[in-house]
Formats: sequence, C-alpha cells, structure tokens
Amino acid sequence: MSRKKTLSRKKKLALLVGAAALAGGTAAVLAGTSQAAPSPPADRASSVVCTGLATALGNNEQFIAGQRANPDAQSAARIANREAVIAQIRRQQDASGCGGEASEVVNPATSAAASTPASAPASAPAPGTAAPAPPGGGGQTTGEVVCAGSTVTLSGEAGAPAASSNQFPVGTQLKVTNLDNDKSTTVQVTSPSGSCALLNDAAFEQVREPGKFLIRRARIERVG
Repeated sequence: MSRKKTLSRKKKLALLVGAAALAGGTAAVLAGTSQAAPSPPADRASSVVCTGLATALGNNEQFIAGQRANPDAQSAARIANREAVIAQIRRQQDASGCGGEASEVVNPATSAAASTPASAPASAPAPGTAAPAPPGGGGQTTGEVVCAGSTVTLSGEAGAPAASSNQFPVGTQLKVTNLDNDKSTTVQVTSPSGSCALLNDAAFEQVREPGKFLIRRARIERVG
C-alpha cells in the first residue's frame, strides 16, 4: 500500500516538473516575439523617404495630366520636362529600395491633421495676415500666409533655386519655411505645377531635412 502511494507521489512530481518546464518555454517564446515586434528605425526612415518620393511623383503626374487636359503653346515642352523629372524620381525610388511604390498626391487638409499633435492643435494664421518670423529670425522677410496646411516637396528640376505653383503667376516671390527645422528659402515662381509650391532641387536642399523628400509641416508666404 505504501509503495503505491510512493509511486503516485513520484508521478505527480514528474508531472509538475514537466508543466513548469513547458510554462517556462512558452514564456521565453512570448518574450522573444515581443522583442522582435518593433520595426527597426532604418525601416521607418526608408518609409519616410519612399513616401516623399511617391508624393513628388504624384504631383508631377498630376501636372502632366492637367497640361494634357488644357494644353497651350508651351504644354509639350513642359510635359517633356516633367517626364524627365519622373524618370529621375523612379531612379531614386529604385536606389532607395522603394519597390516601385505607387504615386501619391497628398491632400493638404489630411496631411495637416495627421501631422498636428492631438494635445496641441496648430491654428494656422488666416490668409492675408503676416506670419510670425521663426525663432531667432528677427528682421527676416514675412508676408501673407498662403496655402495653409499644404505640404511641400521637390519637382526634381535642376537650376537655380526656384518654385512652380498652381496658385500664383510666374514672377511671384514665395517664402517657404520648414517648421521642423526652421529653415527658410525665398524663391520666385518660374512655371506652373500641380501644387501650391513645388520647389526645384536647389531650393528644396536649402530647407530639407537629411534623407527626406517631403516637408509635411511647412509655412508658405507670398512676399512679392
């Protein structure tokens, strides 16, 4: 009788040890899974670059569509120029590993809402009012704030700093400020485009953040 009880106790002990080992293994697997879940910073940076390139591509495609829908004497030359720009953007997408990401035209209102923290909504100055100069920028030119909430990207065009716009005629002076790094550039509109302010490569380099092809928090002012 005592032997049966002893064997029963040994069996129970073995079952308890096995269950403990199984629980420990499960915990280790769960811990490993939770540690592997966050995406690497490099992946997030790559996503930002690809989004900016897709936006630039979409803006240029939209411009070409507009020129084809309402052509004038200069439309053929403008379209040829933008097609060359699109080819360059696609090469940049391939070099950045974007995998042929589809073009994207950013909705200014949606973009502004997405980039504004919920705890401190940004109130854009009303059109026709003077924008405050950025910190440490005393004496800098300020003007009428326009296209509130618009994002700014690059056209891919070469040449001296300049901009293109679907809001302002050729010759208009625009000041574009990147609110994420307080860098500004004042450029002249030299051609039409599919957005409020589309900077060429030289102008965009003056205000960009390293590795980014899109300014989500921008202030655009008409200064001349």
